[in-house]
Amino acid sequence: MSAAADPAARRTGTGASAEGARPGQDAALPAPRTAGRLILMPNTLDLGTTRDQPPAPLGQVLPALAITTAAALRHWVVENAKSARAFLKRVEAEVALAVPLQQMDIRELPRPPKGGHPAGGKPAALSPDALRPLLQPALDGHDIGLLSEAGLPAVADPGAPLVRAAHAAGVEVLPLSGPSSLMLALAASGLNGQSFAFIGYLPQDKGERAQRLRELEAASRRAAQTQLVIETPYRNAALLDALIGTLAPSTQLSVSVGLTLPGGFTRTDTVAAWRRRLAESLADMPADVPAVFAFLA
Repeated sequence: MSAAADPAARRTGTGASAEGARPGQDAALPAPRTAGRLILMPNTLDLGTTRDQPPAPLGQVLPALAITTAAALRHWVVENAKSARAFLKRVEAEVALAVPLQQMDIRELPRPPKGGHPAGGKPAALSPDALRPLLQPALDGHDIGLLSEAGLPAVADPGAPLVRAAHAAGVEVLPLSGPSSLMLALAASGLNGQSFAFIGYLPQDKGERAQRLRELEAASRRAAQTQLVIETPYRNAALLDALIGTLAPSTQLSVSVGLTLPGGFTRTDTVAAWRRRLAESLADMPADVPAVFAFLA
């Protein structure tokens, strides 16, 4: 009988191993991990939408691995400390926390510098050196959780510079799977999921917004590329009105509202069809629930 088939041989180390251990020796075990990691922790998509009813149990929205990992963490960098504590209370309802909530190290991300997007088109951001102190627990050997207000951190989110700083500092970055409104909306739209671009927010000035939409529509037509845009929820109806009024009648327009929430929906149709039911469509747009808009020329 070969050593691979003999349980006793595997226990005692007799016989050769795939790792090349000599007879009579145990194969070397992996060295214990000494460096901490930056763990990108997914959040739910229900921030600010559950005032009239309790939020759904976390286990209905997040994977079990994310919940158990969150429960074991003691160090956090978050967008907002108050909402992060509310998230951890939901975690505690599923899995016991490693330490009491009051003893956790919860630090907020610095607010992005004011001034919006400079002429180059990129938002101002803190340098990796300025963010390095937030990574100190990882440099000392402890895992850190990075938590956004909703969805996946560092995607359309102020956590991205901290991830870049982690790479610069040699800290391992571990993303965990969870809901992303952008990817859910794209998947549900039926539009091109092979080539797409997330644009983010459009200008609020009507003339500038219309010009930007025409530019994006032309780019979509040239590259057969889906364009994704978002807006602050209270301006959802205004953005939908602008999209319907500016885009070409044949352009496909998809609107996703409150995905993963009760009553969430995705609707895709030509702009011409949206125009025929304009009043109804605008009335259906909630002012307190996030939405994602996608179009393909």
